[in-house]
Amino acid sequence: MAARMIAPKMASIMASTSSKVARPVVRSSVKVPSNGSQRAFSGVSSSLRAQTKATPFTALKRQQASQILSHATRNSAIFQAKRGFSSEIATAMVQVSQNIGMGSAAIGLGGAGIGIGLVFAALLMAVARNPSMRAQLFSYAILGFAFVEAIGLFDLMVAMMCKYV
Repeated sequence: MAARMIAPKMASIMASTSSKVARPVVRSSVKVPSNGSQRAFSGVSSSLRAQTKATPFTALKRQQASQILSHATRNSAIFQAKRGFSSEIATAMVQVSQNIGMGSAAIGLGGAGIGIGLVFAALLMAVARNPSMRAQLFSYAILGFAFVEAIGLFDLMVAMMCKYV
């Protein structure tokens, strides 16, 4: 009961606070000079704009900063290239993944075994019902056995490829 009364109130409080956050605090207009080449914000004084104009010294500072940054990134790239995993760990991880892949692919062999069992169970049932068709039913059973066994061999081939290729 209390949750029914609190939930709408919480929703209205959250809605009112989120709308306050979304409103801008100060709105500044943008003045475009008559020549249209530069834009200036009305809140920025002209003396501050004059101080931030580019000088040869600031250009030199920018170049030095970019050189320092390029050296830092180059050194970090070299450090990362040196750091690596040992070959023993990498080899073990590859072997584990190969074994997991082989095991996952070999699950289908169980399906082939079940299929072979079903084929010969159907043969026994059919021969028990009509013994005179035994030769014809046996040839059909061998054909079904060959198809199911082929699927099992394909699955075994995929499992071996996961392990050794």
